[in-house]
Amino acid sequence: MRETEQEHRIQPIVWVGSSHEDLKEFPSDVQDEIGYALYVAQIRDKHPKAKPLKGFSGVMEIRSDYASDTYRAVYTTKIGDAIYVLHAFQKKSKRGIRTPKKEIDLIKRRLKIAQNLAKGS
Repeated sequence: MRETEQEHRIQPIVWVGSSHEDLKEFPSDVQDEIGYALYVAQIRDKHPKAKPLKGFSGVMEIRSDYASDTYRAVYTTKIGDAIYVLHAFQKKSKRGIRTPKKEIDLIKRRLKIAQNLAKGS
């Protein structure tokens, strides 16, 4: 495959765990925003709302605010030739911007699952 064809090929999305079902529970405006940000990742670009998730290498977080709530989707583009969506959740904590430990632990577990999926394990 020529380099230009490789650059323009859309990367597939692999949903890890319940991430897809969780995203479908979000308000439709949030689903649209996160969906578009994931599409931008699929075409090998970065949406303005996609930021690196602290404490991880190659893991990105999309934040979407809606009616005083914050929704997040976490994905990685650094494993194989796919976008792995690791987690989608509504941030419940009212203090601070830090991602709760429970969510971080789940992201770590699902990142390992994604790595194994990419290896074919």
